[in-house]
Amino acid sequence: MKLLFLFVTALLLSACAVEPLQAWDRGYLARPEMAWDPDSLSASQRNHVYFSKEASSGAASAGGGGCGCN
Repeated sequence: MKLLFLFVTALLLSACAVEPLQAWDRGYLARPEMAWDPDSLSASQRNHVYFSKEASSGAASAGGGGCGCN
């Protein structure tokens, strides 16, 4: 039973290897296409419309809505 446990543990931990981010990879991640919202003007307009319809403000970054019941 112990041998099986050790085998399964070793098998699961073998996939946990994380490579550090190399300097040349940072250039790929800094490209505008990699941003959450590549078009900041369009994202700002969508947020304005969303918060106007929901009658709330700032609910996208923190928990809770605009009802004041937090």
